[in-house]
Amino acid sequence: MIKTAIYPGSFDPITNGHIDILKRALKVFDRVILAIACNPRKHSLFTVEERIRLAREVFRNDKRVIVDSFTGLLVDYVRRKKSNVVIRGLRAVSDFEYEFQMAHMNMKLAPEIETFFMMTGQEHFYISSQTVKEVATFSGCVKGIVPPNVEKALREKYGNK
Repeated sequence: MIKTAIYPGSFDPITNGHIDILKRALKVFDRVILAIACNPRKHSLFTVEERIRLAREVFRNDKRVIVDSFTGLLVDYVRRKKSNVVIRGLRAVSDFEYEFQMAHMNMKLAPEIETFFMMTGQEHFYISSQTVKEVATFSGCVKGIVPPNVEKALREKYGNK
């Protein structure tokens, strides 16, 4: 039986920290669905379609990674995908309180779904999509922080050819 985990997030944009978590999750699970959340309350830099395209380019050579998107409650999506595992990355203690609350709310809504927390590797703990966007806004170098296709897409978004 194939064990599938769901790795949800906005991935706006996907960073090397996200990729690190996903690759390490593949050491434990047979397949990981990178589930891009569509949250109309958030003002994303990249559209859902662009985020899907960028993530699929990153994982194009790994058939164990499925890139998808969802709206609504995460637990409903996890059930639709016939999984019972959610992967969440933690960079710092500041992430823990929010993630802890979300995991407990999900546990209340769907006790059969488990949340696995994975610590971001030490070389990526300072990376967040928000800081990547801030650096890129001012033409800063994001090489090595995001995959090359995302670096190019950020330059194009901000007119930093």
